[in-house]
Amino acid sequence: MAIKVTMPRLSDTMTEGTVATWLKKVGDKISEGDILAEIETDKATMEFESFNEGTLLHIGIQAGETAPVDSLLAIIGNEGEDISALLAGGDAPATEAPKADAAPAAEEKTETAAAPAKAAAELPKGVVVVTMPRLSDTMTEGTVATWLKKVGDTVAEGDILAEIETDKATMEFESFNAGTLLYIGIQEGNTAPVDSLLAIIGPAGTDISGIAENYTAGGAAPASAPAAEEKAAPAAEKAPEAAAETSNGRILASPLAKKIASDKGIQLSQVKGSGENGRIVKSDIENFTPAAQGQSSASAPAAKAEETKAEAPKVFVPAGEVYTEEIKNSQMRKIIAKRLAESLFTAPHYNLVIEVSMDEAMAARATINTVPDTKVSFNDMVIKACALALKKHPKINSQWKEDAIIINHHVNIGVAVAVEDGLVVPVLKFTDAMSLSQIGASVRDLAGRAKNKKLGPQEMEGSTFTVSNLGMFGITEFNSIINQPNSAILSVGAIVEKPVVKNGQIVVGNTMMLSLACDHRTIDGATGAQFLQTLKQYIESPVTMLA
Repeated sequence: MAIKVTMPRLSDTMTEGTVATWLKKVGDKISEGDILAEIETDKATMEFESFNEGTLLHIGIQAGETAPVDSLLAIIGNEGEDISALLAGGDAPATEAPKADAAPAAEEKTETAAAPAKAAAELPKGVVVVTMPRLSDTMTEGTVATWLKKVGDTVAEGDILAEIETDKATMEFESFNAGTLLYIGIQEGNTAPVDSLLAIIGPAGTDISGIAENYTAGGAAPASAPAAEEKAAPAAEKAPEAAAETSNGRILASPLAKKIASDKGIQLSQVKGSGENGRIVKSDIENFTPAAQGQSSASAPAAKAEETKAEAPKVFVPAGEVYTEEIKNSQMRKIIAKRLAESLFTAPHYNLVIEVSMDEAMAARATINTVPDTKVSFNDMVIKACALALKKHPKINSQWKEDAIIINHHVNIGVAVAVEDGLVVPVLKFTDAMSLSQIGASVRDLAGRAKNKKLGPQEMEGSTFTVSNLGMFGITEFNSIINQPNSAILSVGAIVEKPVVKNGQIVVGNTMMLSLACDHRTIDGATGAQFLQTLKQYIESPVTMLA
């Protein structure tokens, strides 16, 4: 009997999916567990396997097309079986469109889903409206960091159109369509909501008058593309040998080139790009020799000093100058400001502080790290202790909703990591089930990829509790703002050697301050205090964490 296969819901926020690739074609034999297709969700591209076996009789959504969850994806049944009754239900087209014919439809549908109905209906043939993409589950607006194409350029499917700053990272945005870039709606450095008009792609010379205006009425604010070209031209003439810069002073460079330059301590402004439009690529950084540049830059201050000396007035001038610098807020910085302000002013915070003896923890860590290929930090021990304490005090592991308090019985601990543009919180899923060495390896991996902007959005979602550690910077005690929707966050200070009283005697000991910020809507003072007592017991007796 034939079975309908529908577009699956592959993430909690997924409302529609795009078929990236079909790995089977009509007429192929399907076994249970075979990969049918690769499907793009709002978070990632994922393999979709069959839960049935038989023959693939019909494909309802062609490669490149987007459809809502539960739309007819395919029909599997016996070879030669009549499926007309299933198709008559209206969930899918009656016949499978040839692959070549499906391409134009895929192009139009991929990036016009969010367009106003009026504008979509009036699009000339072959013209596609590209909107600001939602590149993470929390993204509500994006900033165009760099355009890698300009109006009039030919665009191939898969070409990188622009680099877009989200609330979590700067990501390359590629085109799903081929044609000519006819219009740019959001200039470099400008920020716009998701689904705003980003660009228009179509056949060269196509009249697109009226399309941008329709989208402007819908809320986007496109700027003039020719103005951008005029603005960029003088900059190119002014410094032909320097790194290519955009109209807002941003240097054109690929993310990989930026990463390598940062690791090597190379200033991108000194590198001449060999890529398209002077864009700096990996090979430019690898082949860069700073000697000549260094000599040139060293001579500049000297020349300036001589000039200043020659022109100095003969009267007394006090030393110093008024100097300010304005740094434009990145998208990540804006989102951090917005969310932390919301947290602080909506959740009634209070802090509980406890001092923990670290003598036993230091001895235990030294012993554990003698095991080959094992590296455990004090922060790893704190995370493990938190996970176990949360299982005993689940009210700490909660979140507030207007009509209920949600108690999470799974433990997902977020670990605050400082990055160049701000702060990200990668998440250790099911932390209570991880060993100390597993926690250590996972934290190092996540923190490293966070600093290189290589974390996926799904790796920063779902935390139930957060740990923030500034002890490595010598900070002995501090209070954090709760990372909502969590109800609490633990601030970890530095280990301090100082006199302590043990058994009535003053001796030298090692202690650490822990501060727990709680949301008073979900956690009462006594509940928070009991959690800290349990946490203290685990840290001061690390062997209990191994039981």
